[in-house]
Amino acid sequence: MNFFNGTATINSDNQLEIGGLSVPELAARFGTPLYVMDEMLIRQNCRLWKQATANYGTVAYAAKAFCTKAMCRLIHQEGLALDVVSGGELATALAADFPAQLIYFNGNNKSAAELRLAIQAQVGRLVVDNFLELEMIEQIAARLKQQVDILLRICPGIEADTHEYIQTGQLDSKFGFTLANGQAMAAVEAALSKRHLRLRGLQYHIGSQIFALDSHAAAAKITVSFMATIYKKFGLTLAELDVGGGLGISYLPDDNPAGVSDLVQTVVHTIRTHCATSGLAFPTLVFEPGRSIVGPAGWAVYRVGARKEIPGVRTYIAVDGGLFDNPRPALYGSQYFAFVANKANDPAEETVTIAGKCCESGDILIKDIALPRLEPGDIIAMPSTGAYQYTMASNYNRFCRPAVVFVNNGEAYTVVKRETIEDLLRNDLIPRAWDKEHLLRAAR
Repeated sequence: MNFFNGTATINSDNQLEIGGLSVPELAARFGTPLYVMDEMLIRQNCRLWKQATANYGTVAYAAKAFCTKAMCRLIHQEGLALDVVSGGELATALAADFPAQLIYFNGNNKSAAELRLAIQAQVGRLVVDNFLELEMIEQIAARLKQQVDILLRICPGIEADTHEYIQTGQLDSKFGFTLANGQAMAAVEAALSKRHLRLRGLQYHIGSQIFALDSHAAAAKITVSFMATIYKKFGLTLAELDVGGGLGISYLPDDNPAGVSDLVQTVVHTIRTHCATSGLAFPTLVFEPGRSIVGPAGWAVYRVGARKEIPGVRTYIAVDGGLFDNPRPALYGSQYFAFVANKANDPAEETVTIAGKCCESGDILIKDIALPRLEPGDIIAMPSTGAYQYTMASNYNRFCRPAVVFVNNGEAYTVVKRETIEDLLRNDLIPRAWDKEHLLRAAR
């Protein structure tokens, strides 16, 4: 795998360069930890998806991969729709002037407030996940005197070949109406009985970071069969089918994920074949890529600190980030690669383990990687960190979340400011009853 498939390169000063800018200089200018996003590569990936799906339907970027106002604006500029899963993601999109009619609202436990916001904003599709949500949408829509277009999320019973935490389409899943036990058909009946709901189609999503395409084909086949059953029972032709996302990306040099066009053609061929067999019209498809658009464009940048050598065991290199800005290695056992940005072409001299600074033994970003000799102040850059890193960041140990910068053609734009200690303390309160005078009175 070549991690230099965007604007990333190694310049004449032996430094990693992205968007025409030296990564060590970006680290000095913006501080570390830092997320650097290759804007040109994000836009190229958007266009790749649009081109691959042009004759079949819509691309809705999955905001959960990386969601900021700037990212929502970029997605709109590139002509994509948007998939959100929370009131916060929806509010971010609306604040970026993203057209509400191009928004798909997913999620397995939407609150009444989130549903009200979505209906008032007139989002394009509400993707309904459960029976309670059907009732809530009907009630809110009735009060607002609106008609709401919905998709029903079904659970096709497919176990995709990925980590169990990011499988979403198997029988034992918290998401969607299960096909196997008749729940999905009951949901169709319930949706058709609602006066303020218009059932436009179905949605499924089988998981994330998937390399093999057979699970996508299997899910598509099962779903088309269900659509045929709906047609036979109700005479209803569902015009839309949202096939979710899940396409994997390369995190390690030996990773070999399927390409965008391979996935699209696999899904399209399966659906076309089984629609023809069932006598159904080919539906408008919706694809929900997230990681494959933004993941390869991100680089996590850290500064090297302390070294701990345990002879015959391991050498730990500590950096100024960790599970607070990237919990995926601790959460999923995710693996990453790394470059020394200020010694980019230097040969590997030692095998080290890159450790974060959180007070957890499990805060390991990369275990046993061969790198040039590392010294305090060196800059580590981890590729393929554009998705599900910043969005999963926290303030564990009261660390501040990093800044995010977009780089393009020699320019760097801050799209998320670095958090400060003041930001951390802003929402903290000490009860007035605990003030000194009160305590003195209580002690008398």
